[in-house]
Amino acid sequence: MMNNNYYCIIMAGGMGRRFWPYSRKALPKQFLDFFGTGQTLLQQTFDRYKKIVPTNNIYITTHKDYKQIVLDLLPEITEGQLIIEEERRNTAPSIAYASHIIQKINPDATIVVAPSDHLILKVEEFKEAILKGLEFASKNDKLVTLGIKPNRPETGYGYIQIDEEKKGDFYKVKTFIEKPAREFAEIFVQSNEFYWNSGIFVWHVNTILKAFHEMMSEICPRVECDVPDFTSCPNISIDYSIMEKADNVYVQLCDFGWADLGTWDALYDASPKDTNHNVIINSNTVLYNCKDSIILVPEGQLAVVQDLDGYLVASRDNVLLICKKDDHDAIRKFVNDVEMKFGEKYS
Repeated sequence: MMNNNYYCIIMAGGMGRRFWPYSRKALPKQFLDFFGTGQTLLQQTFDRYKKIVPTNNIYITTHKDYKQIVLDLLPEITEGQLIIEEERRNTAPSIAYASHIIQKINPDATIVVAPSDHLILKVEEFKEAILKGLEFASKNDKLVTLGIKPNRPETGYGYIQIDEEKKGDFYKVKTFIEKPAREFAEIFVQSNEFYWNSGIFVWHVNTILKAFHEMMSEICPRVECDVPDFTSCPNISIDYSIMEKADNVYVQLCDFGWADLGTWDALYDASPKDTNHNVIINSNTVLYNCKDSIILVPEGQLAVVQDLDGYLVASRDNVLLICKKDDHDAIRKFVNDVEMKFGEKYS
C-alpha cells in the first residue's frame, strides 16, 4: 500500500534547446517519443512515479504554453495538479511554489523532485532507491540528492564529492561541481570520491521550505501565496540557490541504469549502437563509412550519409542540422544565431 505522505514534483517546463532541431519551442523534448516506445519522456516519467506515490500526489510544473499538452498526455491528472509558470524562472521558484502548495495540503509530506527527461533502465532498482530516499528524508532534516557512480569523464553532468561523514547509507556532500572541464572530469572519475548529480532530489516539505526561507528569503513572499509572481523571481536553479549552499545535504548512492537525456551526446551514450558505433533513432538510414555518429530523421524520409565520424544528423519539420555531436555549446549558439537571423520561425 502506498504512503499517502509521499509526493512527487515532475519538472516539465524546459524548452530543450540542446536537443534542437528535434526539440522545438512549441513541442520540446519532454513531450516527444525518442525511442519509438509509444510514450513520451514525460509519460514514461509519470508512469515510473505513479508506482511509488499516489497518482493524485503527483504535481507537474510546466510553462503556460504547455498546459494543454501536459493535460492531453496525462489524462490521469487534474488541472489542480499542474503548477503553471507564467514566466520561465528556472527550477527554484517553481519548486518553492509547488512545495508551498503541497505543505498546505499535507504538512507531513515528503517529496521527490524529478526532471521529466531521464532514462531509467532498471525500473525495480529505481523504485527501491526512491522509496529508500523518501523514508530517510521523512525522518531526517536533510536535503537528499541521488548520486550515480560515473563510468566516463562526462563534462555535461554536475558532480558531487562525498564526505566521510555518513548517516546510514547516506553520505554528507562535501561539494558540488557543475559541468567540469574534461581534465577535471577524468580526475573525478579516477578518485572514487565523486558521483554524478542525477538532478533527482528528496526532502521533507518543511525541510525544503526552511531552506528557502534561510537562503532565498526574497522569493518566499512571491511564491507563498495563491497566485505566484514568477515574473519578479530570480532566474536560478535549485542547485545553485539551495543545494550548493546548504550544510545539510546528503547523497544517496544509486545504480538504476540512469541517463540524463539533456544533450544529443547523452542520447547517443544511452542508445544501442551498430557495429561502427552509430546510433540510428527511428529512421530509415543508409550509412557508408560512418562511425560514432547519431542520425534522426522524420518518418517517411530516407537519409543516405557518407564519411561522417562523430557527427549528428537531425531533421525535424523545416530544419536540418549537421554538426559534431559532442559540441553541446555549439548547438545553443546555433539556436541563438538562427533566432537572431530569422526570428522564431525555426526555433
